[in-house]
Amino acid sequence: MVIKVFLASSSGSTAIKKKQQDVLGFLEALKVDYAPLDIACNEDNRMWMRENVPVEKKPTNGIPLPPQIFNEESYCGDYETFFDAKEDNAVYAFLGLPPPPGSKEAKEAEKAFILENGPVKNGTVENETVESETVENGTDDAEDEENLEAEEVEEENLDDDSLKAPVKQEEAQEEVEDDEAKGEDDQPVSEEEEDE
Repeated sequence: MVIKVFLASSSGSTAIKKKQQDVLGFLEALKVDYAPLDIACNEDNRMWMRENVPVEKKPTNGIPLPPQIFNEESYCGDYETFFDAKEDNAVYAFLGLPPPPGSKEAKEAEKAFILENGPVKNGTVENETVESETVENGTDDAEDEENLEAEEVEEENLDDDSLKAPVKQEEAQEEVEDDEAKGEDDQPVSEEEEDE
């Protein structure tokens, strides 16, 4: 994929020259392959650019000014949209290119992907793995809901007093055993036993 940047090499406007230099300098800094296409010296480039800029992106006079940026045949935008993408660290998305690994844009895309789909392990999304495991085990959403309801019923039953009775009996037995142990300690000791 080649990024096409339509420029005017002999523009009288310093604003246009600065915008063109800004776009080209930024693309060079990112090491993005691009092809500068001059519309001042080449009528075919000028006509192609004017015909391929979408109508809604053209200014009111109908003649788009350089720089105009394309990815092959698809329109990316003009300087203002490029500048906005640069400010948002989304230049690769703007250009329709995959961000290089380790770039800010790649990290942000990864974070967004994780937020939408869950964490990734060994190149697969964990959520997908969990779903595939449930399908392999023969469970589906309806069965999962039934299992969840059964667990809730069990928890409610734990609050039932009839189920607490065995626990209370065990506690009472422990108290009796404790009292018996205390009882042995409370018995009077003779003076002879104290001397020993």
